Amino acid sequence: MDLWAVIAAGCIGLVGGFGICYLLYSAKNKVLADKLKYLQTENSKIQLDLDQARERLLEYNSQIVELKTRLEMEHRVNEEKLALLKKAKEDLADGFKALSAEALRKNNQSFLELAMATLDKYQLQAKNDLEKRQLAIDELVKPLKESLAKVDIKINELEQKRVGAYEGLLKQIEIMAIGQENLQRETNKLVSALKSPSVRGRWGEIQLRRVVELAGMVEYCDYYQQEQVDSGVGILRPDMIIRLPGKKTIVVDSKVPLTDYLQALEATDDTKKNEKLSGHAKQVRNHIIKLSSKSYWAQFASTPEFVVMFLPGEAFFSAALQFDPELIEFGAEKKVIIATPTTLIALLKAIAYGWNQEQINENAKQISALGKMLYDRIVILTDHLLEIRKGLTQAVQAFNKTVGSYENRVLVAARKFEELGITCDNKIKEVAGIEEGLREVSAVRSEST
Repeated sequence: MDLWAVIAAGCIGLVGGFGICYLLYSAKNKVLADKLKYLQTENSKIQLDLDQARERLLEYNSQIVELKTRLEMEHRVNEEKLALLKKAKEDLADGFKALSAEALRKNNQSFLELAMATLDKYQLQAKNDLEKRQLAIDELVKPLKESLAKVDIKINELEQKRVGAYEGLLKQIEIMAIGQENLQRETNKLVSALKSPSVRGRWGEIQLRRVVELAGMVEYCDYYQQEQVDSGVGILRPDMIIRLPGKKTIVVDSKVPLTDYLQALEATDDTKKNEKLSGHAKQVRNHIIKLSSKSYWAQFASTPEFVVMFLPGEAFFSAALQFDPELIEFGAEKKVIIATPTTLIALLKAIAYGWNQEQINENAKQISALGKMLYDRIVILTDHLLEIRKGLTQAVQAFNKTVGSYENRVLVAARKFEELGITCDNKIKEVAGIEEGLREVSAVRSEST
């Protein structure tokens, strides 16, 4: 028995660890998926920015080529002008020499000087125009160069970020792959452990206890486990008995039909999978028949005529309903209510509400009894007050009569001693009567009026 307890405890720990690992792995997968989606979105944005930058770069390059072409054309035009001027100078000099060497000999020097001055002026003007055009072209090209430098820097930064992001993503994918392998290994261990009927039964009992504790119930106060009862034929031991208001109880028995269900999960063929799931539905139906035959409602006088069959997983029940939709009606006919963790929690919450209502009703009864007792005591106290008032009235009347007799008879004789010359250090003080008006009890006054 100790060995089985150790095995059950190990399986419970394994199930808990598997659940925690699965939750962590699912959460991590979701985070990584969201991160991957975000990186893909950013990559698309970066790619779009790169395309736009390339388009702008092409535009800038075309503009630069156009400007260079214009500059070359301007250079070519200026060179042609200079060549024409030089040629004109030479032609002019040759012409003058041919027409009149003698006439031109005298004026040649001055004409040539004038021509040279004119040509120098034209050359200087052309050179200045060329420099201005070069400066204008440089001013136009400078923003383009700066923009291209900024685009190159931005492209390099984006490329570095993209490379770093993909490296981190690859590492995360590797970690996920390792976690998947570990999870698969632990899952196989869990499946192997759950193939044992004793382990499955113990796991179902533990799940049942966790569900009732999750609903806020306390053992030995709200529920009992493994209560024995002699049915006359044999000893019956339901997994749990839940207390209800009015000293009523509900019997809950845990069932874990997992043999065919686990085989269906391992099946790769749809036909075989459907066959195993159909067998799983038959197992659930057989558990209903066996549980109904125990007739727990006949063994517990305070139990309604039904028993709750607990299935420790929503998937087990939904898979059975898929191939046997009449399980719920069949269970109702057999006086067996099928409950999963979700529906059992709802049932237990309803029971807890019933407990609260019963407590409220009990408190209301106590309040009603306490109010009646308080009212009776107020009536008795009122009678006592009336008797006290009556006695006080009589005492006041007797006191006033005594004072009147004292003043009319005793003081008159005492004052005659003063008339006879008898003196005393102390004087007789006056005694006043008491007004007879006393406060009435308001309740009595209202009844009299």
